[in-house]
Amino acid sequence: MLRIEFAGELWYWRGPAPFHFITVPPEESVEVRAIAPIVSYGWGMIPASVRIGATIFETALIPRKGTYAMPVKDAVRAAEGLSLGDIVTVELTVRT
Repeated sequence: MLRIEFAGELWYWRGPAPFHFITVPPEESVEVRAIAPIVSYGWGMIPASVRIGATIFETALIPRKGTYAMPVKDAVRAAEGLSLGDIVTVELTVRT
């Protein structure tokens, strides 16, 4: 099991399914990529349990430009008072 903590900026993607994300930094992405063959599914998705503030939720990391994008649900943003551009501390555990 891999547990990492990092901080990243909350950003918005307005694609066909608009969503907010935080990018896993390059160094931590190397660690995730190392266990990806064991845990990934679909298009390289990595299942993860995440804690932001007091909120814990399940998601999947999405491979993106050599790193991973971590979706942040609207309910999480509302519960934690997060806005676009905020720097957010993330505790992430890759699920097996």
